[in-house]
Amino acid sequence: MSSKGIPEIAPRFPAPAPEALALIRERRSIRAFLRDPVPDTLLEQLLQTARQAPSGGNLQPGRFIAVRGARRERLMAALLQDFAAQAPECEDYAYFPQPMPMQLRKRQVAAAQALYGALGVARDDRAGRDAQFARNYRFFDAPVALVVTIDSHFGPGGYMDLGMALYGLQLAAAAHGLGCCAIGALASYPATVRRVLDLPETQHIVCGLALGWTDEAAPINQTQTTRAPLNEWFQTLE
Repeated sequence: MSSKGIPEIAPRFPAPAPEALALIRERRSIRAFLRDPVPDTLLEQLLQTARQAPSGGNLQPGRFIAVRGARRERLMAALLQDFAAQAPECEDYAYFPQPMPMQLRKRQVAAAQALYGALGVARDDRAGRDAQFARNYRFFDAPVALVVTIDSHFGPGGYMDLGMALYGLQLAAAAHGLGCCAIGALASYPATVRRVLDLPETQHIVCGLALGWTDEAAPINQTQTTRAPLNEWFQTLE
């Protein structure tokens, strides 16, 4: 009872599911995988779950392409050749702001330091850093290699919806004990990806995705980036 004799109504906050919160808080990018295959039925289940993500107008933009066998080998070889040659290519969309604000640049550098530090690769070891970056184009040797595309007629809203589906896929994978790593580096060579996969020009290359069972013993999987404090990106206006 309150001091005025009026019954107090306790705020009703439903108890969170501890497992769900743990999946969100503990999710991280995985870059070393066990060789064990991921069953097709499980992959299909993960993709169906990912498609429950919000979507404006229920348009559900984007495609997920599993690349396997000889086609995967050809794709990896072509991408590695492009990377080694530093072949310039026009990307389908811009990711990083130009110019990069110093605050964001500091975050980018800190993430790179955490990654290469876990591997023992020094800042001035260009060969070591290039060798690690090249693993993006091998999908980090994960058992599942996905290429994610979007129809070129979609605007930024389509990318937003697709991003939510990608996050849903990663959380669904984590719920099954699997690890993932989104691979933005694939978007650096969209023409190569389209050529090897026989995709039309209207299919923009968004990213790759490596998926599989996490190698918990790999040092690189111990990397954990930090997040900006709440007061940097949240405000209240009255």
